[in-house]
Amino acid sequence: MAFRSCKSISPIFHFFYDTLIHYRINHNTPTMVRFFETQSVANTTNFTEKQALTVSYLTKSCGLSLKSAISASKTVKIKSPEKPDSVLEFLRSNGFTEKHISILISTSPNLILADPERNLRPKIEYFKSLGIVGPDLPRVLYASDVLDRSLENQIKPTINFLKQYTRTNENLIYVLKRSSCVLACNVEKVMAPNINTLRAHGMPESNIEKLIVSWPRALMLKVDRFKEVNDAVKEMGFEPKSRSYICAIYTMSMNTKLNWEKKMKAYMTYGWSESTFNSAFKLRPMCMECSEEKIKELMDFFVNKAGLRASEIAKCPNLFENNLERRIIPRCSVLQVLMSKGLIGKDVDVVRVLTLTTQNFETRFLTKYKEVAPEVIKAYKGEIGFEGFTTRM
Repeated sequence: MAFRSCKSISPIFHFFYDTLIHYRINHNTPTMVRFFETQSVANTTNFTEKQALTVSYLTKSCGLSLKSAISASKTVKIKSPEKPDSVLEFLRSNGFTEKHISILISTSPNLILADPERNLRPKIEYFKSLGIVGPDLPRVLYASDVLDRSLENQIKPTINFLKQYTRTNENLIYVLKRSSCVLACNVEKVMAPNINTLRAHGMPESNIEKLIVSWPRALMLKVDRFKEVNDAVKEMGFEPKSRSYICAIYTMSMNTKLNWEKKMKAYMTYGWSESTFNSAFKLRPMCMECSEEKIKELMDFFVNKAGLRASEIAKCPNLFENNLERRIIPRCSVLQVLMSKGLIGKDVDVVRVLTLTTQNFETRFLTKYKEVAPEVIKAYKGEIGFEGFTTRM
């Protein structure tokens, strides 16, 4: 759309276009211009002056994207900057950075019109009384809509519920720092029934407490779905009293059914059978925490580049918790150098070597051979590419 050809455009349209140009210049985001240019003049002229002021304030003072600001302007109307300025000043005085503020207001636009003394300070002071202070305060509060929730009806009841299981204030703070979204959960209708499901499956209280402290988000799953997950985990042979049961519950809870099937298929594409997958998952449930893309990337490297057998990989599924570029390839490159010089046999158990701790690997394959094969240091630093293991037994 050529703006110059539109001679009867309202002043509000010009205000919006000026705001967009300001945003593009300061944020270097031409995609926002393209987004705006796709909107019709008729739609743009429907914006009121208050919406124009709101969008301008949210983008320039709060750091929202133009798209987010336009969306927020449909429900939030800023008449003057005095009230929102006081909110921003209050947040900054409590350690919130510009990034924190941008995410917070994007999540809860209504907060920009809150009364800092009446609505925000009581909640901030409550969290401080729990020991959440300094950098931890914005870290817990900025990424959720908790400051938009009722202190008496939501925040305090949720904290009191968590205290039953976290035991110590240190554990409570750890939970909130790890998963602040739990503060927005209806604990009585969601977490409590899910905890009862765990008890019905035989999980001891100590393990329930470990799950809440380590992975509280797992217990925020819909009640019916959580029951399905527990049934599936138990059918796979996990013992409810074991820590692996906790890990299995977490990883399955954090995957939708569709994602679970895609990840499982990714493993099976490279040679695992369903029974092989089940065995690997029982050994290391966290192998299903990584993304489908990472599974494909690692399996492709192991099978097609390193020439490892799928059955070998399945015996050490913790390999999928490692980084390909930073850990796997450098170690394979070191082994490649040592094999080429005849310093180690081609029948070395590569999979086991890849699972060694950093200290053990460096002692056994760098310190031991760096004098006779200085190339191992270069290989470990990524300066020698990995071409594959040839004629391995």
